[in-house]
Amino acid sequence: MKEKDSVWRRLSKLTERVMNALFFLCGMTAIVFVLLITLYLAAAGIPAIREIGLIDFLFGPEWKSTAAAPSFGILPLILTSVYGTAGAVLLGVPAGVLCAVYLAKFAHRRAARFLRSLVDLLAGVPSVVYGLLGIIVLVPFIADVFRLASGASLLCAMLVLTVMILPSIISISETALRAVPQEYEEASLALGATYPETVFKVTLPAAKSGVAAGIVLGVGRAIGEAMAVMMVAGNIPNMPGLFKSVSFLTTVIAQEMSYSGGLQRQALFSIALVLFVFIMAINFLLHAVLKKGEKR
Repeated sequence: MKEKDSVWRRLSKLTERVMNALFFLCGMTAIVFVLLITLYLAAAGIPAIREIGLIDFLFGPEWKSTAAAPSFGILPLILTSVYGTAGAVLLGVPAGVLCAVYLAKFAHRRAARFLRSLVDLLAGVPSVVYGLLGIIVLVPFIADVFRLASGASLLCAMLVLTVMILPSIISISETALRAVPQEYEEASLALGATYPETVFKVTLPAAKSGVAAGIVLGVGRAIGEAMAVMMVAGNIPNMPGLFKSVSFLTTVIAQEMSYSGGLQRQALFSIALVLFVFIMAINFLLHAVLKKGEKR
């Protein structure tokens, strides 16, 4: 028996070492890929920024890459991406978090299973399908309601992005809410708080790190989405307006990369570099806010 126990202990230690090495290798691989992507985008995008000029590139009011006298100002694209993402987050985060709270804490088991399957189905729908539904349903609806010549606009893109980020926010927030220890709720109820008060004032704050992770993923998908937005936004590089046809950073890259060349192609890589830096800055900012909240 002692020999068998010693053999099992050695095997368990060996298995633990192998798994630790494997996880370390996976983590380092991810870091290496991020560094390689960063280096490639920097090498491909910086030459165009040098030729155009950083100020003219970032703050230029016009994007006319195929004109006889081309201009490569991406300020309208940046503002459109910021406004579109902010609008989707403002609409999607409250709806997603409240839906997660309902599924985790209030819904009947059968209803929760059914709704959870619908959320998983939404997560698996291709972005092209969202774009087609937007063209068929949202674009004519917005044109009729607001009496516009075309309903393809920033508002339509915001609504489509709102629906697309909901599955990430709901699923991750629900998982975080279910991971909160039951003792927290029992202590709150024992002190005389009602169940809704306990959920919103104890459970939800305790799960804020997981909820924030879901929001970060939702923001990343909203910023990085191209196909669905390209189908409903109108694809005209105007300064952003709620009912204007607009272009996002991602849609310009998707539209023009196939036929681009020379400085235009380099400028598209510069847009990708700006988009990458933008996403990284948002992630670092959200993590910094979370760390400050945990210290408090």
